[in-house]
Amino acid sequence: MSTQKTIRQQKGTVEENALRLESEKAEQIIDALNTDLADAYVLYHQLHKHHWNVEGAEFLELHVFLQEVYEDVEDAADDLAERLQALGGVPHANMTTLAENATVTPEDEDVYDVRTSLANDLDMMGDIIESTRQHIELADGLGDYATSEMLREQLETIEEHAHHIEHYLEDDTLVLESATN
Repeated sequence: MSTQKTIRQQKGTVEENALRLESEKAEQIIDALNTDLADAYVLYHQLHKHHWNVEGAEFLELHVFLQEVYEDVEDAADDLAERLQALGGVPHANMTTLAENATVTPEDEDVYDVRTSLANDLDMMGDIIESTRQHIELADGLGDYATSEMLREQLETIEEHAHHIEHYLEDDTLVLESATN
């Protein structure tokens, strides 16, 4: 087994790309996509935590829903990483770097009631939605329409999930409150 290590591309660098997007423009988009990637992984882990810890009368429905959402977020993260690599960049790929570059803050390690957990997810999704909109404008302004289209598709998916969470958080329910409330 060889112990020689060869670095093919250092993190933070931008190489020429086959997409023919100028390096200065690609660098701006790569930075934005790496932020999106970091935010996606923070959201992914928080959703996964809630998937593991959900309880109550709506357990199964929410357990399945949260899995669907975190799988969509993971797919989006993969698309982000592949796109920024195609643009000549290096995707953030370790937990420390992802945490340092995320613009969203995860809840702590405690386990919260379902309503609080979903509200925290909705809040984080709102921040990501706003950031994604800004990055769509950036990509459009720099002439990278393929990236902006990818981000639009991701925006549509996360907005749909946020809308569903908003419905879960409404006051109307068929579940009776316990006598202790």
